[in-house]
Amino acid sequence: MIRVLLADDQPVLRGGLRALLDAEDDVEVVAEAADGAQALRLVRQRLPDILLTDVTLPAVDGIEVTRRITADPALVRVRVVILTGDGRDGHVFDALRAGAAGFLLKDIAPTDLVHALRVVARGDALLAPSVTHKVISRLVARPLPPPARTGLLAELTDREREAVALVARGLSTDQIADRMVISPLTAKSHIARARSKLRARGRVHLVGLAYESGLVPPHGG
Repeated sequence: MIRVLLADDQPVLRGGLRALLDAEDDVEVVAEAADGAQALRLVRQRLPDILLTDVTLPAVDGIEVTRRITADPALVRVRVVILTGDGRDGHVFDALRAGAAGFLLKDIAPTDLVHALRVVARGDALLAPSVTHKVISRLVARPLPPPARTGLLAELTDREREAVALVARGLSTDQIADRMVISPLTAKSHIARARSKLRARGRVHLVGLAYESGLVPPHGG
């Protein structure tokens, strides 16, 4: 069962999301929050698998909520998915830097939203197709990082580097396992160890490090 906490200041939207998610056999909405401060309190009380939140929350905005959750060791199992009507670049990159596991737009189809939550619950990351191009374009346009950042990759094993490169190319854990001819559990372990060594907040952050370091060449080269 995927336990979801909803955070949005629009009651009608929260009600619609609850109805959609509660209709799924493997999803349970455990609580609703109308602002960021309430969302943080409820996350600590209920420990959901996923916080599905808007960016523009009263009191504490969704980006800061994400930042506080990902920085709290007690909430390490809580994954944040941003669901917003505002796909401005600033919000996208702020959310990813804060450690969001997903960034989706409110025009997403209901079936795609449910699928996205299942993907995130499995430990993968997900971006709305319309913002993925922005992210990759911004990453590959950056200059190469200083040697200190590039040197971090030296701490990875060959298999960990391979797993990170496949994450950066958008493969899911199961697809990475197939490509590397290992079990999904082993693939997940490689990714987790790489995240720890690189001090990455999540899989999306790993994508940035892979492109910035040159591990994955621009434009799939």
